[in-house]
Amino acid sequence: MNSQGEIREPFDRLFGELRPKLHRYCARMTGSVIDGEDVLQEALTKAFEALAGAGPIANPEGWLFRIAHNAALDFLRRRAREKTFSDEEPDMIADPANSIADRQAAAAGLHSFMRLPVAQRSSVIMMDVLGYSLREISTMLDISIPAIKAALHRGRGRLRELANEQDDRPVPRLSATERLLLDAYVDRFNARDFDAVRDMLADEVRLELVARARLTGRREVATYFGNYSRVRDWHFQPGFVEDRPAILVRDPNDLAAAPTYFILLGWQGGRLATIRDFRHARYVADGAETLFFETMLVG
Repeated sequence: MNSQGEIREPFDRLFGELRPKLHRYCARMTGSVIDGEDVLQEALTKAFEALAGAGPIANPEGWLFRIAHNAALDFLRRRAREKTFSDEEPDMIADPANSIADRQAAAAGLHSFMRLPVAQRSSVIMMDVLGYSLREISTMLDISIPAIKAALHRGRGRLRELANEQDDRPVPRLSATERLLLDAYVDRFNARDFDAVRDMLADEVRLELVARARLTGRREVATYFGNYSRVRDWHFQPGFVEDRPAILVRDPNDLAAAPTYFILLGWQGGRLATIRDFRHARYVADGAETLFFETMLVG
């Protein structure tokens, strides 16, 4: 009889390979790269729990996408953003191979996907963003092919409409106190003054190095700064990710390039209480809406 470790080992490898693709799906379903990672982690937990009793899995990739899809729907239900999947009229026909639709969907912002009903959103993501066939989508999500075609037809049309609309969302704001704390952290980090950075930590600070480790308390988290002190592939800059204050991390040799990943900080009583670092989950930055402080407002 195989041990639990023997059962999980090939699954761990598969999940590592699929994680960026699964995240692209979850992020566009939830409208957020950050929420998408939360849903992805929830899906992983559910997959691990179900693995021992699942028996032989003929299509592991489809099995994982089904779990991720259901986790995304659970997230949406909890937030009361959308209703559950509903069938569309089966006589609506969509062109399965549509390069124009592919490009439009891939370029669409995450907030645009959130303006599609769930059925349309899921179908467009699976085909036009991730490249699955009608049959693969039908198998993974347990939806009829006519319903998928109808959802594609309507979802693509709506994305075309949204592409022509002006984005009038307000520029995010940050309080003066939050700005000072974030600036101080970034300045000390870039100066490699890690002792000064450690002085900013709360006693029970919690760190999540996404897809790698979780640490709690000043003593454990201190090793995190030691690791950063040994590499020089980062330059921090304060900004926003999806309206959340964040550290945008850039390649110091190419500061004109887009951020390679980001870090979220949480403060409590002027002390750093939480750190969520996406250094080892750079796929999360794919599609993230970022804004540097030069173009944002302090209020």
